Amino acid sequence: MTNPKKAITLALLLMISSPGVQAEEAIIYKKVDNRELKLLVEKPAGWKASDKNPCMVYFFGGSWVGGTAEQFHKQSSYFATRGMVGLRVEYRVIPKGDKGPPVMCCADAKSAMRYVRSHATDLGIDPDRIAAAGGSAGGHLAAFTSMVEGLDDPKDDLKVSCKPNALVLFNPVFNNGPGEWGNERVGGRYRSFSPAHNIAKGAPPTIVFLGEKDHLIPVKVATDFEEKMKKVGSRCDTHLYPDAGHGFFNKAPHYQQTLMEADKFLGSIGWLKGEPKIAPAR
Repeated sequence: MTNPKKAITLALLLMISSPGVQAEEAIIYKKVDNRELKLLVEKPAGWKASDKNPCMVYFFGGSWVGGTAEQFHKQSSYFATRGMVGLRVEYRVIPKGDKGPPVMCCADAKSAMRYVRSHATDLGIDPDRIAAAGGSAGGHLAAFTSMVEGLDDPKDDLKVSCKPNALVLFNPVFNNGPGEWGNERVGGRYRSFSPAHNIAKGAPPTIVFLGEKDHLIPVKVATDFEEKMKKVGSRCDTHLYPDAGHGFFNKAPHYQQTLMEADKFLGSIGWLKGEPKIAPAR
């Protein structure tokens, strides 16, 4: 296995069985509150530090209060077989009993994105082909890093952009305005947290997956987001799935369907070549 350069702290090596994927690695991207926050990394087979692969940074969901980076292990491993470096982010969740906004989550998300871009040469990635992906509250964080200014960790190097070059969002709670999910935490500060209220020219190409029976995110939230994106000249592809609820994307047949569409989307922006290696589930 190829070791990363000294600039990266290697915390853990775990073997995974996916063909076409190197051994999984864990890299410390930030130390805060006596805790080491890690990126869990999947690399394509034959990876070299001199490569300039596209990459995907994954944020798990869990209402900002729970969840683990294991959520996107399958997606990260799959895209590694397609030539992408996958980085699954550990971030601090809101402590039990805290009714406040997800300030720590947002700061950690931006720190992770900056770490990835500033260590692009060590990770064998192209700093101009970094996608952010996430589900539910993780989808919020992925979009947040792209669209919302502020809530940075004061220790971050703000000269390094935290903005991804593409977004892959699975039932994202990206509208935190009045009456929408998450507003009970952010209240009148929603414009400081809500990606849907910060869409501006230059927003990256985006694909959104949503179940039509999602009890947290109405279809209108997604279609309004798409409309706003197109008004500023940005691409936004929305895929709706009948009879699918929240968190549908990790279960068959929707796991295969969303993964194939994400693959096609990344191919359409020139990041992947060839046909998807996954077939729709029957």
